[in-house]
Amino acid sequence: MTGNTFGRMFRVTTCGESYSGCFRKTPDIPKELYGGLLTIVDGCPPGVRITAEDIQQELDKRKPGQTPLDSPRREKDRAYIFSGVMENQLSTGAPIGIVIPNNDIEDIHVGQYREYKDSIRPGHAEYTFFKKYGEYSDWVGAGRASGRETVSRVAGGAVAKCILDPMGIDVIGFITESHGIRAKPNISYEEAKRNYRANELNCPDLEAAPKMIQDILDVRKSGETCGGVVELICRGVPAGLGEPVFDKLEATMAHALMSIGAVKGIEVGAGFRVADMLGSECNDESYVDRSTGRVAFYSNNAGGFLGGISNGDEIRIRLAIKPTPTVSVPQRAVDVEKMEDGILSPITRRDASLLPRIYPVCEAMARIAIVDALMMARGYRALSNIDEKWDKI
Repeated sequence: MTGNTFGRMFRVTTCGESYSGCFRKTPDIPKELYGGLLTIVDGCPPGVRITAEDIQQELDKRKPGQTPLDSPRREKDRAYIFSGVMENQLSTGAPIGIVIPNNDIEDIHVGQYREYKDSIRPGHAEYTFFKKYGEYSDWVGAGRASGRETVSRVAGGAVAKCILDPMGIDVIGFITESHGIRAKPNISYEEAKRNYRANELNCPDLEAAPKMIQDILDVRKSGETCGGVVELICRGVPAGLGEPVFDKLEATMAHALMSIGAVKGIEVGAGFRVADMLGSECNDESYVDRSTGRVAFYSNNAGGFLGGISNGDEIRIRLAIKPTPTVSVPQRAVDVEKMEDGILSPITRRDASLLPRIYPVCEAMARIAIVDALMMARGYRALSNIDEKWDKI
């Protein structure tokens, strides 16, 4: 299996599966080493302060079983740093290794998956995994296609956060829509920051949030699931990051975010609204900000990019999140072993909505992409002969 590394200079590699370790339970192996998720961050500069608590804080945002909206799966998601960090919690410049053991991998749950391991579950990756890996495909909890795979992404994103925070670059994700219930438009960074994690759904609109939460609980009772929208604001990203053609920062961030399994759509800035605009309406006119002496923009329809390169404005991205595919509603499915049609009604644990736990995954992937672009840009700039005056506009 390839494609488990993201980044060029700041590279995050992950491995592990949803129920990794479920078949390796023996008295000779400590429970913490049965299996789980691993993250290797290569390219982290030396001298960055990174603690297990920094990583744990991010992992706790997506940990299951914390609210009635979550999957009841009880994973501790405890992060252990085993390389790349030495005295005073400072990075050495060597690869940083992080392990997150699986602990809730009981036989009863494995047995539930075994009952329909040959079925093509609607909305899941079984069919494509059968086509790609045949009889060797991991059938327990969807393997690498499981949302649990995102734990290791969040760990890598936590390292990126340790690099970005001292630079004043902040990435914040929040919920603006759930099952058709919308928060008020144009939520500012300040309001999103003020109300960050103020409720179980992390919706900064405190009037809309209770309606969304109650609706998700009602959906859960019906055996169904629902989706919604995550919005990201990246503030403090300097202008000039990204390349003009295939490696636009806009494109690499889209790559990072669209690689999250549940993300089915992306909008940058005004997004699909640009289809209804005139050119003069869509263009972001510039002016000289007298307080800084630098270029600023009257609007941000471009979402923080021009020519795909960061323009120093807030990066604004919205992501469409699909409903959790596991539902307790009978659905048609093919048994590939018998090649027969059938009816499937899964009973495994699930989230009624992915929204309460997916926004930290989105934050993590955005941070990884930004750090990688920063390292590329600064390396390029250090070797160029460009006049320093261009840094001041």
